[in-house]
Amino acid sequence: MRDYDEVTTFLGEWGPFQRLIFFLLSASIIPNGFNGMSVVFLAATPEHRCRVPDTANLSGAWRNHSIPLRLQDGREVPHSCRRYRLAAIANFSALGLEPGRDVDLEQLEQEGCVDGWEFSRDIYLSTIVTEWNLVCEDDWKAPLTVSLFFVGVLVGSFVSGQLSDRFGRKNVLFVTMGMQTGFSFLQVFSKNFEMFTVLFVLVGMGQISNYVAAFVLGTEILGKPVRILFSTLGVCIFYAFGYMLLPLFAYFIRDWRMLLLALTAPGVLCVALWWFIPESPRWLISQGRLKEAEVIIRNAAKMNGIVAPSTIFESSELQDLSSEKQPSHSILDLLRTRNIRMVTVMSIILWMTISVGYFGLSLDTPNLHGDVYVNCFLLAVVEVPAYVLAWLLLQHLPRRYSMATALFLGGSVLLSVQLVPPDLYYLATVLVMLGKFGVTAAFSMVYVYTAELYPTVVRNMGVGVSSTASRLGSILSPYFIYLGAYDRFLPYILMGSLTILTAILTLFLPESFSTPLPDTIDQMLRVKGIKYRQTPGHTRILRDDEESSTVLKSTAL
Repeated sequence: MRDYDEVTTFLGEWGPFQRLIFFLLSASIIPNGFNGMSVVFLAATPEHRCRVPDTANLSGAWRNHSIPLRLQDGREVPHSCRRYRLAAIANFSALGLEPGRDVDLEQLEQEGCVDGWEFSRDIYLSTIVTEWNLVCEDDWKAPLTVSLFFVGVLVGSFVSGQLSDRFGRKNVLFVTMGMQTGFSFLQVFSKNFEMFTVLFVLVGMGQISNYVAAFVLGTEILGKPVRILFSTLGVCIFYAFGYMLLPLFAYFIRDWRMLLLALTAPGVLCVALWWFIPESPRWLISQGRLKEAEVIIRNAAKMNGIVAPSTIFESSELQDLSSEKQPSHSILDLLRTRNIRMVTVMSIILWMTISVGYFGLSLDTPNLHGDVYVNCFLLAVVEVPAYVLAWLLLQHLPRRYSMATALFLGGSVLLSVQLVPPDLYYLATVLVMLGKFGVTAAFSMVYVYTAELYPTVVRNMGVGVSSTASRLGSILSPYFIYLGAYDRFLPYILMGSLTILTAILTLFLPESFSTPLPDTIDQMLRVKGIKYRQTPGHTRILRDDEESSTVLKSTAL
């Protein structure tokens, strides 16, 4: 069986067909950008305080002093979850006593918000937090909603590959786009927090599944040079465009149900792409459906104005395809040798830390100083130069140093946020933007780097395990932000420290720049970072069971 790229050489690299596929598949990613981050506005927590009923018999002075004060960022603000016991202050009010003058407020008994809360409507008209009172004792529910969305992403990443391998890339792409759009629409009619959250899990499953299907479909249809551009810039930048649209929608639509309804509309428009995006010819060939693959290739040639050869696939190639058998490998092969074990463990740590940083900074938007809509837009905009820089670094510089530099940049500026004086809060916001820039660049590069580290026989499994670690990091990320309720700088300290430690760890990974991709685990052992010894007639790599003194050492490139 000839290689697919060899068979389709006559199509060229960047004709009208390739351009159409590139832009349509990239455009299908746009809804993922605003659906994935919509929770920044849907689950935002406005300023709030305990409600004091209008029927309470209080003087104006006692009504104004019914909420105790607490220190926040060095200033006194009304408590969000406590009030003075209403019966006591009503009695003082009836006796004509004045708060602070006749009554020591610090000695008054307090109670919870038994009559509910009053939420500020300066920024949001409504969110799921204001609708279902997800504050105080229930404030853990908002980050849980985000975590469960990422649980859906985790489950979707597990099943999407298997589904697309069985039913086809195109079918899974459009079914899961419909799943993401349909369940987002149903969320608009959520009756309670539980219903919203369950639907959000299903949205997460659909979101990652259509992202993966579009990614795989593009890489399989496009030729190698365009394939690299598509996977590093195409899908990433269009995702960022979708992310940029989110604050624009949210600025004009302040009610969470109407906002969610507006965000589902672009997904409906993607249905029209069905008639323009073909199935992957590579997948059809793998299923033995050569005639269908040939029809697609001939249509591509016609669109590109090229005359296709009279015979694209030889009749004998179908028999060759059915007789091919690949040796089986299991996930245990990722632990088979010392080298691959170290690479696997380090990749898991790397992916998890980057994911915590990326999603943590994205979800932290409401806590930044300044306008939340402008900050969200800037956090999205900063991704575009990060993706471009990552692509340039991958083209010209060693992987380890590119990754480590991006992570050091992101981590160091996040640690610096706590040093900024309170009156220079705009500088703190700029530092967070720089941190997001560094982490995003690293996130873009880690896909390529990890794929180059693993040999062909376990590459899918290696990247899959690493990607799973990334999902676990995203599940944890809302709770990093949740810690900001106790100390505003704690999330930045934790994310910055982890990012810098991971940058140091990256320097111990093998260098894959300008080296052939390994095909077998044995070939993988020959990357730099393994201790060699000379034997008569040839150089070989020490195995785990040959000598206990064999150790991994960092490369000095």
